Amino acid sequence: MNIGLRMHDSAPGTLAERAQAIRQQGFSCVHLALSKTISPQMMNPEAATPGLAAHVKKSLGDLDVAVLGCSLNLTHPDESAYRETLKKYKAHLQLARWMNAGVVGSETGNPNAGYKYDPLHSHTTEALEMFIRRVAPVVECAENFGVTFAIEPVYDHIVYDGKAARKVLDAIQSDNLKIILDPVNLLHPDNFDRRDEVIGEAIDLIGEETMIVHMKDYVPGGEKYKPCACGLGVMDYTAILRFVKERKPFIQMTMEDTKPDNAEAARLHLEALAAAL
Repeated sequence: MNIGLRMHDSAPGTLAERAQAIRQQGFSCVHLALSKTISPQMMNPEAATPGLAAHVKKSLGDLDVAVLGCSLNLTHPDESAYRETLKKYKAHLQLARWMNAGVVGSETGNPNAGYKYDPLHSHTTEALEMFIRRVAPVVECAENFGVTFAIEPVYDHIVYDGKAARKVLDAIQSDNLKIILDPVNLLHPDNFDRRDEVIGEAIDLIGEETMIVHMKDYVPGGEKYKPCACGLGVMDYTAILRFVKERKPFIQMTMEDTKPDNAEAARLHLEALAAAL
């Protein structure tokens, strides 16, 4: 299994220090959010240079960048804010080409300035159509740079399940638009009673286009759930691990919501479950 870690979940330090710690815990790749691991300044498009890409590659050594993260709100109602966001996505796509990242990864936002889930508007046809219009130039840029842009369905966002993600893929129709699949992010108290069906449906509808898998656990309760490291909650990984083993050999699986003192145990937990299938 090709398991990685979000760099900002590792012990604090320089990129090289974080990379060394991640490597020592047995991980092979990373999810890199530049603003969280270097500086918020890295979201400024002016910071995107071949020099920055070279610095990242040198610091990471043999760790692959599975995901270069850029999760901004493409459906901000203010057009000027959208144009500034678009510049940041384009800068990240160019960086991905220079540093040979697997994908530029993004969630899909909400149709409001606060990037907050709105039960009355986030899952509407109008919101999905707006996202499709807004993401089209991002995908076009990915095509021009020869890199891959991947969106992640999240229940609290516009693209909230396999069906909505399938609609985006079918509308855009680009080989440069792919999927990051996080089964826990598909779950919500509204659908906990159908959790196996929700995850299975996503695998059926968007499994072919899935390039990255995010892995974490959860403890249900309250208005949503408490995310946690793999092995510390109630997640049933059978479907997602079988999907990986049977259909996605060597796919990069980056873990989320770990801490430096439980990341290695979380990796070993996943590997043991996969070996038992």
